[in-house]
Amino acid sequence: MNRRKKGNQTLKARAKKANAKLSPHTKPKYISKIDREKLAAESDKETVLASKD
Repeated sequence: MNRRKKGNQTLKARAKKANAKLSPHTKPKYISKIDREKLAAESDKETVLASKD
């Protein structure tokens, strides 16, 4: 690989990483399995309370 091509490749890679950081993230934040179970338990508790009223 010649010197010019290698330099261009490096610059393109840096630009791509910079644009990726600036773009909005579409991937949802990771929620651990334990936290998901807690949220499910809380929502079940709320639905039971709502059905009793």
